[in-house]
Amino acid sequence: MFRKTLKKDPELFQNVSEGLRRLYRTKLFPLEDTYRFHDFHSPALEDADFDNKPMVLLVGQYSTGKTTFIRHLMEQDFPGMRIGPEPTTDSFIAVMHGDQEGVIPGNALVVDPKKPFRKLNAFGNAFLNRFMCAQMPNAVLESISIIDTPGILSGEKQRISRGYDFAAVLEWFAERVDRIILLFDAHKLDISDEFSEVIRALKNHEDKMRVVLNKADQISTQQLMRVYGALMWSLGKIINTPEVVRVYIGSFWAQPLLVPDNRKLFEAEEQDLFVDIQSLPRNAALRKLNDLIKRARLAKVHAYIITALKKEMPAVFGKESKKKELITNLGEIYHRVEKEHNISPGDFPKLEKMQELLNGHDFTKFANLKPKLLEAVEDMLANDIARLMALVRQEEANMPSQSVKGGAFEGTMSGPFGHGYGEGASEGIDELEWVVGRDKPTYDEIFYTLSPINGKVTGAAAKKEMVKSKLPNSVLGKIWKLADVDKDGLLDDEEFALANHLIKVKLEGHELPASLPDHLVPPSKREEQ
Repeated sequence: MFRKTLKKDPELFQNVSEGLRRLYRTKLFPLEDTYRFHDFHSPALEDADFDNKPMVLLVGQYSTGKTTFIRHLMEQDFPGMRIGPEPTTDSFIAVMHGDQEGVIPGNALVVDPKKPFRKLNAFGNAFLNRFMCAQMPNAVLESISIIDTPGILSGEKQRISRGYDFAAVLEWFAERVDRIILLFDAHKLDISDEFSEVIRALKNHEDKMRVVLNKADQISTQQLMRVYGALMWSLGKIINTPEVVRVYIGSFWAQPLLVPDNRKLFEAEEQDLFVDIQSLPRNAALRKLNDLIKRARLAKVHAYIITALKKEMPAVFGKESKKKELITNLGEIYHRVEKEHNISPGDFPKLEKMQELLNGHDFTKFANLKPKLLEAVEDMLANDIARLMALVRQEEANMPSQSVKGGAFEGTMSGPFGHGYGEGASEGIDELEWVVGRDKPTYDEIFYTLSPINGKVTGAAAKKEMVKSKLPNSVLGKIWKLADVDKDGLLDDEEFALANHLIKVKLEGHELPASLPDHLVPPSKREEQ
């Protein structure tokens, strides 16, 4: 009686991490454990998986600039770093924050309960000898951790076995990281078989994926257009989604640009990528919540598949032949489970992989259907997750300024080399003269043709002139609000010149400011403000 009442009580959580951990342990883990989810899909989650900082995984063929990219972000070398044109990084290196600079080898790393890597133990010594953690004090690493991976090989080299399942290790990381950055070199766009296999292994994580076309400063604008088109075409064949994956073009290292023609493009792209990375700490709780929902849906489907297979098994004779028959006809079982439980086909695990894994299991030892376990997961998805979602928003509101700081991120923040400084509405920001004054004689000629009364033109008269810009009314309305500094519903000659200056800013492709910057306030209105 007590247990029934307890089950109906809503879960109360102090914070998102603690809530996710408790939901997983009490509601999802029992289902995973009963139906051997960990043998088929993904190891059990640990406390460190819920508490760790956001992680960024870098993946790419050798010599695409992965390690240089990390060095560029942090503006500092990290222990174990090697850079060169040949395949230099032959290990997985987790670059994390630590008070002392040093390296923790893989075997020691997987027994540390504070690090989210304990379950990597399953990949064996061949992998652990190629895995380490580089710790160092760095401002960037206070907010995120970065995983550097071995360069993906091409040609003859990819046939040499690594001694561990490279794609499976990357898939393990992909499930747990917040962002996956695929790096391509503008000079070598060929996607090797191993790279194709890796991208397919990351198939369920397209929402985390971003693509960087690196070393783009080494080719001309015309070549860059062709390379970009070829890259999109190649990716379209491998990533089978209707949405186009976001590609950032640039040269991500602290060296002079070889072909500076596209400097503005590279600056804008780098800024966009930095904004994306900087948002990770703020969205980390939401990402963990999203991953838990994905995992719960897969665990539910897995339980239905396992119980369907168990149900079909004979009690005494012909178990082995029946097992082979069920594995062969697994597609039909998928279809039946889909119809019976009204499940989306996209929630099912890959058929070929599931068939391969089922070969090594004794179907008679599978558990029968236990409705209570499934009900607990349904309750978690329907009720507890909604409550956690509200807590996520609350946490985000309490720490709106949380973002990645330090390293290369500082250089683009402020000062004359901040993105967009001295351009668009920021033009003339550090000049003594009013920047609008340069073109004011031209604007004055138009102003006096509009028959001003007492030195001011009406809204109707100004509108006739402003609509000639062909900008939509919503934009012109915003320009009017910014230009009518004294809010009297009329424009004097300075305000009219300002309105025309803002129209010019917008027509040149820049964004309008939310409020009028001090340097754009007309000189006669500055004392009033």
